[in-house]
Amino acid sequence: MANNAKSKLKTLYLRQILEQETDVDHGLSMPQLIERLTELGIPAERKGVYRDLNTLREFGVDVQTLPRRPVEYAIVHRGFTLPQLMLLVDAVESCRFLTQAQARAITTNLTLLASDHQRQQLARRIHVAGRTTGAASGVFEAIDTLHEAMRLGRQVRFLYYRVDGAGKRRPTQSGRPHQVTPVGISYADNYYYLTAWSDTHGNLTEFRIDRMGKIEVTDQPAAKNETIRHHRFQEDEYVSFGRFGGEPATVTFAVAPGKTEIITDRFGKSAQLFPQEDGSAKAVAKVRVSPQFFGWVAGLENTVRIAAPEALRDEYFAYLKGLMGE
Repeated sequence: MANNAKSKLKTLYLRQILEQETDVDHGLSMPQLIERLTELGIPAERKGVYRDLNTLREFGVDVQTLPRRPVEYAIVHRGFTLPQLMLLVDAVESCRFLTQAQARAITTNLTLLASDHQRQQLARRIHVAGRTTGAASGVFEAIDTLHEAMRLGRQVRFLYYRVDGAGKRRPTQSGRPHQVTPVGISYADNYYYLTAWSDTHGNLTEFRIDRMGKIEVTDQPAAKNETIRHHRFQEDEYVSFGRFGGEPATVTFAVAPGKTEIITDRFGKSAQLFPQEDGSAKAVAKVRVSPQFFGWVAGLENTVRIAAPEALRDEYFAYLKGLMGE
């Protein structure tokens, strides 16, 4: 009876065999397919397997015949190509926000989309400096709750935490919860952020989701206004440093010889470069001026300096004097 039950599932088992053991570079011959089915306790013969292969094709599975001796059969095209899976695995492995265990769990699931042969090439490990050691599962649950509130059109209530001088997490507002309308979620600088409308303050504000706790979806309808309606997460032509924005400015940098990559790494192709006779360069880029921007320049010492505009140089010098308490 057991073999008879398996025989009814022969087409599905055949698909499983092809998915696990074949790809664009590896196929299985007809004798090998019959052998694999027999090992599973499923009686099979050539004509029946041909019928099953055609059934899979009719269902939309990309079973192709590889012109080899003997002829082989393989599932060539999958949901993701091998390079795409490699890219996804590398992206997950490189994410500082995930713990090592979480990254491995996700990449393990991704490798199930590949054949056994391809899976060996996906066994990649990328060392990530500064990877989080705390569990991020709470953040993922928080994101699910926030998305559910947006889907239902409801406000959310939560506690927001800051770290005090002793290094302990303390709720803000003396422990009173925040209540806001969630507008959108973004990811930047290895953190998730909630953009929300606050009726109390009458504007949009941002909360780091890993600092939020005890999130609840309320029965109160989400606020509706023109600011929320027209809010869009857009790429800014002015490069921001951190999440603090700042006034836009077109800045000319003086770049030391051999240090041009500092500019291209930070600003990409949007920066204009002008080589100088002494091997140095002038670079023009659009930035949003903030203390974080000045901190970036200061950290580069003399390899990259603000050359213009003069008013921005004065502002930078004032920032440095402020750090010295002058």
